[in-house]
Order: sequence, then structure tokens, then C-alpha cells
Amino acid sequence: MSSSPISPIELSTPTAEHVDVSDDTLSVELSDGRTIAVPLAWYPRLLHATARERTNWRLIGRGQGIHWEDLDEDVSVEGLLAGRASGESQASFKRWMEARPARTKTRAKARRRSGL
Repeated sequence: MSSSPISPIELSTPTAEHVDVSDDTLSVELSDGRTIAVPLAWYPRLLHATARERTNWRLIGRGQGIHWEDLDEDVSVEGLLAGRASGESQASFKRWMEARPARTKTRAKARRRSGL
């Protein structure tokens, strides 16, 4: 029996086009027409974010990922499709949560000063 080389299948990862974050779900509309939805619990920073922080996202890498500036959170389309939750360590998340009240108070003061 002769063996022939297996031809590699070329896979292309779709890109993100739109993002919606509810109280319990992260939904991403993809360029191939699919929408992928994952539990928000996979991304603790998003889970603990305010509604305003959750809506302050932008696409990065031409849609290969999503970035939330206020939360210092990045999520890749590839990771979503692979079913990977956040890889942040408990220690890192704890430090972020401990620093969070200070950041929130500072932003609130800045908004009041600017009349927002």
C-alpha cells in the first residue's frame, strides 16, 4: 500500500465585525456570518465591568481580536472559536480588582470636573 502525503487543509479564521456584551454573555458577529456567544464568566474583567466599560471596545488586528481599553482586556477570535476562557491568573485578577475602586473613583471625579 502506498502512502500519499496528506494535503494540508488551509483554514482561515474569520474576523470580528461587531461585539455585544450582556450581563451574562459575550457575543461576537463574525465576517463569515456566524455569531459566537460565550459565557461572560469566561472573562472575569468583563463580568465585573460596568455597562459603560463593556461597550467601550474596539477591534484590533483588523478584527482578529477585541480590546477593552478601560479594562485592559483583549479577546481573540481564534480563542473564542477554540473555546478558550481567559488565561489570567487568580493573583493577577485579584490585583486588578483591588486597584479597581481607585480607578473608578478617579474616573468619576474626572467626569464630574469635565461636566459629563
